[in-house]
Amino acid sequence: MKKNTILMTILAFIVVGILVLFDKNSNPKYIGVADGYEGPIKVSVTLDKDKVSCINILESAETPTVGGAAFDIIIPSIIKNQSVAIDDVAGATTTSTGVKTAVVNALNSANLKLEKFNTDLTKVENNITIAEPQTAPIEEVANSPYKDAEVVDVIIVGGGGAGLTAAIAATEKGAHVVLLEKMPLLGGNTTYSTGGMNAANTEFQKKAAIEDSEQLFYDDTMKGGQNKNNPELVKTLTDNAKFMIPWLIERGMDFTDVGQFAGASVKRIHRPAGGKAVGPVLVKTLIDKATALNIDIRTENKLTKLLKEEGKIVGVEVDNNGYVYKIFAKAIVMATGGFGANPEMVTLYDPALKGFGSTNSRGITGEGIKIVNENGGQLVDMELIQTHPTVVHKNTVMITEAVRGEGAIVVNRAGKRFVSEMATRDVMSKAILNQDGGSAFLIFEQNVRERLKATIDGYLKGKYVIEGATIEELGKNAGINDAELANTIKIVNEYVTAGEDTEFKSNALKTNLSNGPFYAIEISPAVHHTMGGVKISSSGEVLDAEGVPIPGLFAAGEITGGVHGANRLGGNAVADIIVFGKIAGDNAADFAKNKE
Repeated sequence: MKKNTILMTILAFIVVGILVLFDKNSNPKYIGVADGYEGPIKVSVTLDKDKVSCINILESAETPTVGGAAFDIIIPSIIKNQSVAIDDVAGATTTSTGVKTAVVNALNSANLKLEKFNTDLTKVENNITIAEPQTAPIEEVANSPYKDAEVVDVIIVGGGGAGLTAAIAATEKGAHVVLLEKMPLLGGNTTYSTGGMNAANTEFQKKAAIEDSEQLFYDDTMKGGQNKNNPELVKTLTDNAKFMIPWLIERGMDFTDVGQFAGASVKRIHRPAGGKAVGPVLVKTLIDKATALNIDIRTENKLTKLLKEEGKIVGVEVDNNGYVYKIFAKAIVMATGGFGANPEMVTLYDPALKGFGSTNSRGITGEGIKIVNENGGQLVDMELIQTHPTVVHKNTVMITEAVRGEGAIVVNRAGKRFVSEMATRDVMSKAILNQDGGSAFLIFEQNVRERLKATIDGYLKGKYVIEGATIEELGKNAGINDAELANTIKIVNEYVTAGEDTEFKSNALKTNLSNGPFYAIEISPAVHHTMGGVKISSSGEVLDAEGVPIPGLFAAGEITGGVHGANRLGGNAVADIIVFGKIAGDNAADFAKNKE
């Protein structure tokens, strides 16, 4: 009886794991499972002769508005191309990879090798290719669902962190808001943020006995930006960030951890528990709140022009996949991001960056900056473009500064340190490019991994990490001089014990690197943040060439310039989008109300 039970169980697994059922046309379906962002993704793959004809999601915990929305994009693409060697959906990379892997697993479970279906996941470029979005012809279409012009209080252009924050703030002030996003998914560059949000003099810092002040935050930000920042904007940022931490927590955000990032004198960056990347958590929080407020959010709706009457901006023209329509509003908030994913625009302002990769979402191509400038908005600091030093070599996956902040060191192929681990991004990027091969290695051990478990587990899953049971084995596996690497680790551990790095004065050396296994990630710089953009006042108003506010036009986030100067500190981007997103949303709602 027992043997029969075991046999039946084995047969059941075979049936469930391979051929589970047939559709009404007797086409077989196969089941596959893989990890997504929030948990396992289970799919059924239907075959019609030698082709994949249908893919259904059977189980998923992905967020409907982010990861879940990616299903509607990537599944048709797999079927159309009869391949999983397709680009991931920007803003939902982990979900995209999960779906593709689940499809491959479904086919592999039955040992199927379809003639035309490419199941080689190694060919997937994972958002390496940067291309400007395809633009449909701008034509008035008689049967457009939006042909009758609408009138609202506030239009938000851009659905990243700044735009969502502005939309929530304006709505909570009673404004009728429409949010427009040109990409299929919300989130923009915010989704890619790995670190956290800087804020000084917070309750979380006080509970951890961290002494900080708004003035120290201000001083660090000005120093990091080489004093090229707009002091008024920096003061607004550093004075108000502490209020936005509880504002976000009240709306569902997790900021239970405080860590150290480069350029900060003290632990100041607030992030989710376990070192989890802040971006996806923040975007989900903001989307959930916007959804609860019933904000009118329209994806795949691209701004084509600002509308004017008697010289005043009164609305927008929008292209919705070829349908062109107009919305009139009393106030507009531009939150379209920078231009880090537009290589031509990057090279125009900094020719030295020609050929660099980019960590940016594909939608960050600068059209919003151009449109505001064409309508009288002044631009500032456009030549100031930041590279992020710790990006997976020959890839665009960014490794959070938290890895260094928790004790990782940076070495070259000779196994030697060559720069302070807490050097600012511009200094470290330059130092790495000067090394043999134009790359370097982050080296860390199990204690660092455990403190950033969620994040580093993601890097391991992405196969960006080299491992070794010993330091010497790690060196051999990574192509680093193993003997010199072992000597470097010995010296670093002596610095940790002594409490002082006499070589590079790094304040990141807090972990004795002796608890194996040991890990390495090869890194090199990539275009990360464009510090320049539209000039704004501390109230978020767009300023013209004379420094006068353009009535009813506001801006927030990476579309703006002046906040970060020559170099942005890690953790200040999230602070920027939240602080100025809230300010712009509040003031746009007030402006609209005063026009009634």
